Amino acid sequence: MLLLAYYHLSSGSVYFFIFFCRLVGNPMCQDEGNEKYCTPAQPNSSYSTQPKHSCIIPFCSSDLILGPNCSCAYPYIGTLVFRAPSFSNSGDSSDYKSIEQFLMQLFRSLQLPVDTVSLSNSTMVDDYLKVNLKVFPQGQDRFNRTGIFLVGFALSNQTSAFSFIADPYQHFEEVPSPPGAKKSSNTGIIVGATTGGSFLALLLLFAGVYAFSQKRRAERATKQSNPFAKWDQRKGSGGIPQLKGARQFTFEEIKKCTNNFSEANNVGSGGYGKVYRGILPTGQMVAIKRAKQESMQGGLEFKTELELLSRVHHKNVVGLVGFCFEHGEQMLVYEFVPNGSLKESLSGKSGIRLDWRKRLKVALCSARGLAYLHELAEPPIIHRDIKSNNILLDERLNAKVADFGLCKLLADSEKGHVTTQVKGTMGYLDPEYYMSQQLTEKSDVYSFGVLMLELISARKPIERGKYIVKEVKIEMDKTKDLYNLQGLLDPTLGTTLGGFNKFVDLALRCVEESGADRPRMGEVVKEIENIMQLAGLNPIIESSSASASYEESSTGTSSHPYGNNSAFDNSVGYSPSTVQPK
Repeated sequence: MLLLAYYHLSSGSVYFFIFFCRLVGNPMCQDEGNEKYCTPAQPNSSYSTQPKHSCIIPFCSSDLILGPNCSCAYPYIGTLVFRAPSFSNSGDSSDYKSIEQFLMQLFRSLQLPVDTVSLSNSTMVDDYLKVNLKVFPQGQDRFNRTGIFLVGFALSNQTSAFSFIADPYQHFEEVPSPPGAKKSSNTGIIVGATTGGSFLALLLLFAGVYAFSQKRRAERATKQSNPFAKWDQRKGSGGIPQLKGARQFTFEEIKKCTNNFSEANNVGSGGYGKVYRGILPTGQMVAIKRAKQESMQGGLEFKTELELLSRVHHKNVVGLVGFCFEHGEQMLVYEFVPNGSLKESLSGKSGIRLDWRKRLKVALCSARGLAYLHELAEPPIIHRDIKSNNILLDERLNAKVADFGLCKLLADSEKGHVTTQVKGTMGYLDPEYYMSQQLTEKSDVYSFGVLMLELISARKPIERGKYIVKEVKIEMDKTKDLYNLQGLLDPTLGTTLGGFNKFVDLALRCVEESGADRPRMGEVVKEIENIMQLAGLNPIIESSSASASYEESSTGTSSHPYGNNSAFDNSVGYSPSTVQPK
């Protein structure tokens, strides 16, 4: 090491030049006796920031301290206490270097007036590593009050890595007082404390007002999402849905009529939830559709569905008796339809045998219910999920359209169609609707055409990879008896099939690729009535007469009408049997 002194004439300061020389590798190291000059210097374990290069060091007068960057200043001094067990008093300079780099990155990211930092004199106290820290100001020889506050706050805010204990800083620049002014540190402290206290009080007041307003806003949002929040059943005011003929049931009433939702009264289940049979005090039997938690709609959507269903009154549409909206429950109470779904009868599960005449009656009743929704309901309703599973049969085998979980209202402003997300059941789904996402009443007509082909074949729309519409078109030959479709017909149809060819023609018109080429449901009703006359039936008498009841027409034991995959199970989402493209 070489030390040279230099006196600067203009400033009167004395500077020292320190040069560190390393002889490692020098030829003189090969001479005997010079080994001690050739040994690499060991780092100082008590101070990690010793200069490792030549440096001009000014002579620091008074209590100015020489910083690592060779400038004299009054540093901000304190102690860093590391809590992490990985730190130890190892004396390894690389540990301190990484800490110094972290601190400098912290100060630079906060744009604080810090030139450099220095760590020294590490000690272990009660398993905590304590290291002295000096923070040197940038561009001046001392920090001002703002600088000290910002640096101290930045260090004290790093609670996850270390804590910082600062020494009092006594080197603020003296600001000359105006002539005639009196110095009073006590007055400044009082004014500062008063100002700070007032600010804190205002801050707390603001926080309280803000919290109260947020609470009120949350309460208003809850009431808006729950349309029955202000519903006083006794007054019949507030957020009451505009119901026509349907009533509200209390949760206790539902529990009582279902015997506390006993399994004996559980007559079906599906994706929506469970369906229970219940008997009202009037003796009326009802089907109660109880939504499970994950299937529940928002309050506004539930209210909209209630208002829609309560307006639908037709003998060929399943009627809504009432609902329950209490204790976080959503339940719909329908009229009980005893003979189950058309799908169960066609598959033989219900034990009901449907011959050709009974199937014509089912087709007529279903068409009338659907025509009512399209042409007489106000506003018109598109069902969107017509299928054999959603056609229920009452005690006289009159068909009723059920399950309005996917239905859409067709407002006047929508001019014949509504653009909406595609939902429905694969096999019954209108390909034009699927491609354009424009829903019209002709989409229901397509589904009804598939239903008609299902009535004559008793086959699922898609079975073993074969689509019933395509299969009928391939096999059909109008020059032959029964259009050459004997191989596709259900054997239980019987041998007398009056009007069969016209029935098939109508079904194929309903499943035309273009909706414009399909008939309206009102036209479908009239054509089925004509077909029934060809079969020797009076459509007016058949639709209202006491035709074959369950006991007269069944051969076997009936399963329950609301069994698995019942009509109360909405076909929402994409599954092997349903489609819901996004």
